[in-house]
Parts: sequence; C-alpha cells; structure tokens
Amino acid sequence: MAGLTAIDWATRTTMGWLWIAVATCALASRSVKVESVKAADIKVIAALGDSLTTAIGANATTVLGIPIEFRHVSWSIGGYGSFQDVITLANIIKLFSPSVIGPACSKTVHGTPGSLSETGFNLAVTGHNTFNLPGQTRHLIDTLRDYEGLNFDEDWKLLTIFIGMNDICDYCKDKTLFSVDNFIHYMTVSLEMLMNEVPRMIVNVVQILPMETLRDVHRPTPGCLLQRSFCSCLIKPVTSSPELRELIEVNLEFQKRLEQLLYSDRFFRDDFAVMLQPFLKHADPPRLPNGKIDMTFFTHDCFHFTIKGHEELAKGLWNNMFQPEGGKFMVGSFSDPIDLICPSLDHPYIFTRPSAALEDPSSDAPSKAPSPLLSLLLLIWLIRLHSV
Repeated sequence: MAGLTAIDWATRTTMGWLWIAVATCALASRSVKVESVKAADIKVIAALGDSLTTAIGANATTVLGIPIEFRHVSWSIGGYGSFQDVITLANIIKLFSPSVIGPACSKTVHGTPGSLSETGFNLAVTGHNTFNLPGQTRHLIDTLRDYEGLNFDEDWKLLTIFIGMNDICDYCKDKTLFSVDNFIHYMTVSLEMLMNEVPRMIVNVVQILPMETLRDVHRPTPGCLLQRSFCSCLIKPVTSSPELRELIEVNLEFQKRLEQLLYSDRFFRDDFAVMLQPFLKHADPPRLPNGKIDMTFFTHDCFHFTIKGHEELAKGLWNNMFQPEGGKFMVGSFSDPIDLICPSLDHPYIFTRPSAALEDPSSDAPSKAPSPLLSLLLLIWLIRLHSV
C-alpha cells in the first residue's frame, strides 16, 4: 500500500521470538474445549467497537485523511500484508493459521457503507457508543452464520471488543444514557447474545483507557481542534474543575465495574469464554525524554492512534492472551515499546479459564513438542530472514 508507514528493522527483530512461538504453537490441536485452543486453531477473527477499531485516520498524511478508516491496519483485525508489513493481532494469527477468515483487507470511508470484502469481520463503527454494541453483535452473529466457507459450528472464532471511551466522551451530554450502569448493561446483553448463539468462540474484552492524560495530547494545528468535538466532555472542562473530577471518577468506575462483570465464570463454558484483557488499564501516553507527548503515535486530530500506536496495542493484546488472569502485563507508558512474548511450552494455549473457575487442565491437551519437520522448516525460514 503506497505510503504505509515503514516499521524500523529494530522492531522487526522481534521476529526472533516468532520462530520459537511457531514451533511451540503452530500445530493445531483440533481442540473441542476452549481451554486447549492454540493460535493455530483460530479459523475466524472478528472485531467490534468504535473508531479505535476502525482505525480512523491511522495512516492519514494530512487532516483531510481523518475520515478514512484504515481498517486493514487496525490493531486487532487488520490484514494488510503480513506481520513483517504491519503488526496486528490478525497478522500474528495468520502466521499460525494462514487461511484465517475475517482480517480486514482494505480501507473504508466514515459514513459510507463498506462491503465484507473491504471490512472483513471488522464490524466496528466509528462514533458508536456501548448502547450500539448489541446491534453490532447481532450483525456479527448473522454474518458469521451466513458466511460461505465458514463452519459456524466447528470453527474456532476469536473476537475482540473494545468500546466505552465514547460513553465517557459523551457523559456530560446525557449522564443517564452514558452511565456506568448502561455501559455494563449493554456489554452484558451483547456477551450473553454471543454465549447463547455462537459455539466455539473466545472473546477478548479490552479494558478501557484512563482518559485524563489525553488532555495533554495537543499541538497548534487546525486538526487538533477536532479533539474538542470528538471528546468535548473530557477536553473542555478546566483543570481541577468539578466536571473534570467527576468524569475521572466515572472513567475509574467503568473500569472497576467491567472487572466485576468479567472476573467471574459467568461467561465461561466448555466451548466459549470471555476474557478481560487489562493491558491498557494504567496506560500513559508515549512521551519524549523532555516529558512532552510523542505525537508520532497520534493522528492529525490529536485523538486517534497512528499505525505506530496500533502496533503497540496489537502486541499488548497478544501478550495478554497468553498470560493467566492475575498475571497479565499492564502498560505503564507507551514510551517503552512492548516486547512480544512467546507462548510457553508448558501452556501453548490461549488463557481462557477465569480464576473463578480454576481446576486442573483438561486431559485432552495435545502434545507440546514441535515436529522435527516443522523445526527444520523454521530454521530454513530464519536463515532466509537474516540473509536479506
């Protein structure tokens, strides 16, 4: 894709972990239980949410590109090129499951309907609030059930949901509609729809960001004025005002209530699990050595992430998927690049069992040892990588 922001070679050397990971996880386990699912078992990938998932403006070169949704580089489901072109969760999954269905292949324009050939199963909608999530969920379920080439009953599906920040941005406009109670209600309704209707699914629900520090993201350009319209309830109040203090408390309450909902076994069964991925809970924006915000992570509207930011989100999500509840990585500051972890030999599966339902691992877990043939192929791959 012309103009795609290049990723430096130092970042690409994270490929080193990859060969170990592939040797550990590449062989599909053909698991029938959600606790024994490897990355290679994932046949379908999907995403729901708002503009942070549609990747609005992520590769825009001017403010005029802000309405463009760069779905194909979105952190959780972008399918542009390969892992070496752009790091997304979907591109990592493609290393283990090359024929995975659902990665977004193209960009769309906000307000203009996109076809599935463009969006893939990235059914997020720019500007949506959590009360829109049940509608997105119904759209996804119907799409998966009717999609040709997808085995709805047998294929393992990986869904990422990231939504709620717009509720906080709009909170002062309608404190009832955008209350924490409604946030939890619509999240619960959506997750129950999925659990009741979709077999063989793992759902990542990503914890919302602490949003106060987004007030520090600014520069003297016309594009940054858009920030005031995108998130007026956060940006307009003066520092230390009662309105701002209330919004910060609401933000924290959103996080706490989401934890209360999902740190349980309510959404867990043999072939379905919902996991809260908390890596963004304490995240601070990336900063330069002088303490100022590193604006290379933000688009021309001073609110959304560039590809650089999307890649860090992808790495944080992948890492959380292979860490147990209570031991998941948390971003302190995006100033420090996230290192991808390799799934362990002892547990090469996506962690799906909540601590509220702990018991011994299932007895049908497959062998952890990689095949000699696969190891040889990986060695050849690695030699080729370092020869270019």
